[in-house]
Amino acid sequence: MLRSRPLRPSLLALSLAAAFSGGAHAQQAAGSGVDLDTVIVTGTRTKARTVTSSLSPIDQISAKELESSGATELATVLARLLPSLNFPRPSVTDATDAVRPAQLRGLSPDHTLVLVNGKRRHTTSILNSSGTQGRGSAPVDLNAIPLAAVERIEVLRDGAAAQYGSDAIAGVINIVLKKGAEGGGVEASFGQYSEGDGTQHKQSAHFGLPLSDSGWLRVAVEKREQNSTNRALADFRNPAEPLYGKVSQRFGDPDSDQESVFLNGQFAFNADVEAYFFGNYTNRNTRSAGFYRAALDSRNIRAIYPNGYLPIEASNSIDQAFVAGVRGVTDSGWRWDLSANYGVNRYRLNIENSLNTSLGASSPTRFYDGELENVQTVINADFAREFSVGALAGPLTLAWGLETRNEKYAISAGEPNSYFGTGAQVFAGFRPADAGTNSRNSKAVYASLEADITKKLSGSVALRAENYSDFGDATSAKLAGRYAVSPAVALRGTASTGFRAPSLVQQYYSTTTTSFISSVPYDVRTFSVSDPVARQLGAEDLKAEKSTNFSLGVVLQPLRNLTTSIDAYQVDIRDRIVLSENLTGAAVRNFLTANGYPNTDGGRYFTNGIDTRTRGIDLVSTYRFDLNSRGRVDLSLGFNYNTTDITHVAANPAILAQNGLAVTRIGRAETGRITKGVPSDKLTLGADYGLGAWNLRGLLTRYGEFTAFHASNPALDQTFNAAWVLDLAASYRLRKWTFTAGVDNLTDRYPNRLTAATTPNTVLPYSQSSPFGFNGRFAYLKAGYSW
Repeated sequence: MLRSRPLRPSLLALSLAAAFSGGAHAQQAAGSGVDLDTVIVTGTRTKARTVTSSLSPIDQISAKELESSGATELATVLARLLPSLNFPRPSVTDATDAVRPAQLRGLSPDHTLVLVNGKRRHTTSILNSSGTQGRGSAPVDLNAIPLAAVERIEVLRDGAAAQYGSDAIAGVINIVLKKGAEGGGVEASFGQYSEGDGTQHKQSAHFGLPLSDSGWLRVAVEKREQNSTNRALADFRNPAEPLYGKVSQRFGDPDSDQESVFLNGQFAFNADVEAYFFGNYTNRNTRSAGFYRAALDSRNIRAIYPNGYLPIEASNSIDQAFVAGVRGVTDSGWRWDLSANYGVNRYRLNIENSLNTSLGASSPTRFYDGELENVQTVINADFAREFSVGALAGPLTLAWGLETRNEKYAISAGEPNSYFGTGAQVFAGFRPADAGTNSRNSKAVYASLEADITKKLSGSVALRAENYSDFGDATSAKLAGRYAVSPAVALRGTASTGFRAPSLVQQYYSTTTTSFISSVPYDVRTFSVSDPVARQLGAEDLKAEKSTNFSLGVVLQPLRNLTTSIDAYQVDIRDRIVLSENLTGAAVRNFLTANGYPNTDGGRYFTNGIDTRTRGIDLVSTYRFDLNSRGRVDLSLGFNYNTTDITHVAANPAILAQNGLAVTRIGRAETGRITKGVPSDKLTLGADYGLGAWNLRGLLTRYGEFTAFHASNPALDQTFNAAWVLDLAASYRLRKWTFTAGVDNLTDRYPNRLTAATTPNTVLPYSQSSPFGFNGRFAYLKAGYSW
């Protein structure tokens, strides 16, 4: 570790505070335990902030908690532990089956910034374009990060754009990696759903190695296998079909295999300077089902598939990142950190068990559809120092820094057969007109001040100014304060402005896919906003989203082992970027045909279409008590209530009327998805009981009701009831071995079925927005060895 230096005030440093605007990046903390008194590293640059003394609401999740369920994916685990996080498991949704998005506080998945060891994580290259939660987003792939690499996770539930830049509107998830040369472990797990499908295998290992006497390397490896589930119904829609009355569709989790390796290392040159690095390589292969093409469907050729066919999207996602830096302490007490950060996500898509009707009976049945690539390169220079200021109760922490970021997004075309004519069924290949590489760069300067002003009052201020090469400038600010009314009661509050830059994916993604609207298939093209045809449909250059965040909370600690926090918040977002409705109809079809897109039923594009207001309240309470010889009990309660209202909808551009296109760009389906598609409340009750070598853990979760809106008829909206889900697990420790048996969703709870009135002629029985999926009970076994 770096040695500390005596701190001396500096007029130069104080002048820098006035000259630079912004907030600083989090650094890795020295501590290894996770409890309420652990020093936090997210949302602050001081050296002594803990969960209870934080100026903003923050959650800490330990490695033990992350491994407490049968779930093998990071996002699934977080959704069970965090009341404010939503992670549905949609199916038959193209690339979203392979890379599912998570939502914090009911906002868009790309309103949450993800950090690893305090450094910005790159986003995925795919676009969630189907009609599911997170539609239109391209967030970070949380499930590319293996659980075996994680020491703890800090979740800042507050706007933090002034500290971290774009995307941090809903909050920040900071994943802190395991470190040190000592210790390690291996684990194997096996699980299966009560329906007899969805078998899951996972093997993982993590260990440390010394790098001479001055450093260490931490390695985590993981292999995860998941077999598909199917909850589709038998198809009774057409008695003339050869498979009438049989299950021909697949609706559930896809087949998926993933291998990951994560490295984290550090080397000290001397007592004042050390180098660090971390990075990962994750390879995921997914086989997800599309919509079944019946034998008599116009999209089938019976000479190839006499009984119809189920198209398969066979994708490969490669996620890589590497961060390297040098940090140290100067003689005058300045802590400095210089780093370079490179991340890339590549998504390749093959279509199997399909055909191209335009090629007739000679059509191939396998197609290469093309590749997506998203690349991020970030260079940071961060500086921080504590100053003794006589009027303050504690040191004043000044932090400032500079950042430059380059982003690149590329689409590579598929083979000609994949996009010729009607294209490959289920997902036509990317065309040469879709292909291309686009990039941008941004520069930022930022600073923050934080101090204990009196023994009871703490405060901070942060400013950040950025310039983007594609849309211009953005400035963010944040004020935060905490007042200790007594040792047992503290009040805290924040006020901030923020922004989210339109992603390159949202600006340049384009392709044609099959979308089902009221159970009817339509071939709909997603246009880039710069496409001349999109301009005739009303597309405009995208602007940055702008937000205003307020929070007010109280922290109660009446007993040493009892802590409760209650935080209310409001998030206003202006010029929110959404994917328009599928613009369809005879006039649109004729317009597209006349402009070079025959066989295309509709179009859509991104637009700054709405303003929203999100209000909610978070409650988190933990209590630990010892039973002496009868063991120890940890209890937890978490609750989130959250609503989103649309306060403004942008009017249709005049060019739509000029072209004779009477369409609704932002309609009921999209507004309902944003306002009512997420449960308005979520309650978690956890209990952990330890006695000797035994440990018992239970988690009871109540997911509130949500509503699916019909595209045009309010009478056909469907509201899904609240549901209770119970997870139980028991562990036994024998020397260095730990054996676990558990059941997730013990009561085998499923969401309400879709009604025939709302979704006629369907074989898909459940809503894609179900917050706990629709797979049922899952039983599992684990065995681990640690040293």
